[in-house]
Amino acid sequence: MTTLVDSPPAQSRSDPSARLRATMAAVKLSITWLGIRKTLSPEQRAQAAERFGAAGEYLSAGKKLLDTRHPAFRSVTQVRHQVQAYWRTTTLPYPEPGIRLLHRERLTGFHETLTALRTELQSAVAVLDDHYVELQTAARQRLGRLFNVSDYPISLTGLFDVSWEFPSLEPAESLLQLSPELYEQECARVRARFDDAVQLAEQAFMDELSQLVSHLAERLSGTDDGKPKIFRDTAVQNLSEFFERFRDLSIGSSDELESLVERAQRVLRGVEPQQLRDRVDLRQRIAGQLAGVESQLEGLLVDRPRRAILRPK
Repeated sequence: MTTLVDSPPAQSRSDPSARLRATMAAVKLSITWLGIRKTLSPEQRAQAAERFGAAGEYLSAGKKLLDTRHPAFRSVTQVRHQVQAYWRTTTLPYPEPGIRLLHRERLTGFHETLTALRTELQSAVAVLDDHYVELQTAARQRLGRLFNVSDYPISLTGLFDVSWEFPSLEPAESLLQLSPELYEQECARVRARFDDAVQLAEQAFMDELSQLVSHLAERLSGTDDGKPKIFRDTAVQNLSEFFERFRDLSIGSSDELESLVERAQRVLRGVEPQQLRDRVDLRQRIAGQLAGVESQLEGLLVDRPRRAILRPK
């Protein structure tokens, strides 16, 4: 009897899906976060509706339990943003919710970085917990009769957290012994998933490049009230960061996309934001060249064949 084996295939320059499968590992990120909004009770909705002469069942209303603008709460939220940004900028999309793909050689670094961020989050939550009574007192004043002490946990410890795992995307070898037919079906499903992942990666890169190029080109062209439009340094810096990330994560699946990224990079190579502010001629030249890149990108986005792919969240 022939044994079916479908381990991650070896890298192949002609098969980006196989290359992706051979070099990437799955990572799943989970974030635990205290809900700070609560729906009003039916009685409270009825009271609110009465003021407007409306029927309570047609009114949707809620209350905000804590002031998220408080510096201690903002510090906690900032760490969450750092975690999410790091996860998304170091990984590629995968067509299953909550899962992205990470270079296998970077698993240790990824784990260490998130461990450090998790520690930072725990420290920020400890500070927030020190201000918890203060925040509840402020909420009592702001909410009036809507304040309900039972809406508030005794402590915030453990209510904000981040965790991650590295699930296997490969078919279970035990299934091969139980049912070779089902095992082969699972192998086909995994292959199709990685085909979809290639398309998702290409689409994500094209969408991001299009947005960044379009924004900078728009800021560099034309005027506002006869004066050059204002743009932030980040309009240029974000593109430079994109070029680095593309080189780092690109799987070489699209010659057209690689060519467009290289073209955009040549346009901005050696150009500093202040130079664009000081030199009108340079500003106009860069704006025109970026418009050309933008036009090609639009054509590529329109001409690309689309498949129905589950978008990851």
